[in-house]
Amino acid sequence: MQYIQTGTKEARHASLSVLVGSTITYAIMYSPQPLISLYSQEYHIPPATASLSISLTTVSLAVSLLFVTLLAGGFDRKRFMSVSLVLTSGMTIISAFLQNFSAFLVIRLLEGIAIAGFPSIAMAYLNEEFSPRDIGRVIGYYVAGTAVGGLTGRLIIGILTDHTNWHIAFLIQGAVSLAGALWFWLFLPDSRNFTKHRISVAHWLETVKKTLCNPRLWPMYITGFLLMGGYIAILDYIGYPLMKPPYNLSQTVFGFLFAVNLCGIFSSVLFGQMADRYPRRNVIALTFAVFIAGVLLTLCPSLIIKILGVALVSFGFMAGHAVASGWTGLLAERSCKGQAASFYLLFYYTGSSLVGWSGGVFLSRSGWQGLCSYITLLLIAAFFVACQPWKWLSRSNRSPLP
Repeated sequence: MQYIQTGTKEARHASLSVLVGSTITYAIMYSPQPLISLYSQEYHIPPATASLSISLTTVSLAVSLLFVTLLAGGFDRKRFMSVSLVLTSGMTIISAFLQNFSAFLVIRLLEGIAIAGFPSIAMAYLNEEFSPRDIGRVIGYYVAGTAVGGLTGRLIIGILTDHTNWHIAFLIQGAVSLAGALWFWLFLPDSRNFTKHRISVAHWLETVKKTLCNPRLWPMYITGFLLMGGYIAILDYIGYPLMKPPYNLSQTVFGFLFAVNLCGIFSSVLFGQMADRYPRRNVIALTFAVFIAGVLLTLCPSLIIKILGVALVSFGFMAGHAVASGWTGLLAERSCKGQAASFYLLFYYTGSSLVGWSGGVFLSRSGWQGLCSYITLLLIAAFFVACQPWKWLSRSNRSPLP
């Protein structure tokens, strides 16, 4: 098997292309996030309803991921991902011309289906084309792209909305994303370790069964669910306290808050490399500690401390996601890596939808303190699921998980 060697031109093209693709995907997916409170005001809807602009996209993405590997096996990896990015960008352009919020939600749901063609295939591509000893690092670049996308999508949409309106903001975002999608299509190296096969429901069901029956993968699925859910709940609703007295942040200033995602760019690469060198259980435990610390700091009335808290939330989440997603690829059988990545992302985005939505219920009923208590409990549960701390106390500290 011929792997892409790190340090080569081909490796740089692959890493940069996947970073560009994940940037486009996550910029489009989360760009409505700084506008959720605006939608509440403009359309006179409650927070949980306004957050459907995120949740509908992620839930349709999650469901679509179940079937992506069925279709993707019969198509070239590069072409499949490229078409996904082009369709997603095109629907963003269409959404700019919609005035009705219900119609906007329909497009957001369809965007989730289109987006499904990129994340799990990108993770499978990296696991197939790079050596296992380098996978922590290259997955870190992919996750860094999610951080860049989350930042640019939220920040640019917030600034443009403040100076024009959200329709123009989405039009510009769609056009830039389309240009990036075409760049991705041109420069991503072709797959060398993937062989197309006839689309077969029987083969798909077999890989689904093998993946679901692998007990070592389930802790990673649950971890992805809880990590992503907690992260999205904090970012979805932090605008409600910050855009009211005593802070009264404008849409532009609030958009700049998402610059904290830059912390995730650094942490995803750093912790991805750490996971290649140290026991993954220890590394991911540290990410949970950082994440929880960030959630608790957002309870402080000081604006600076709140922003620091959000930065730590981003740092801990991106680091944890880099470790868990890379871990999933290592635990999966070679023939099931694409399916394992799909299931990881299925749980990941289901967490975004369900925990993100339920966070709005906690916010409405118990305020910001109630929401933070809810997320903290979920993260403690994630620690026990992923780290299995009782194994630290046993004689054999070597887990069957790598």
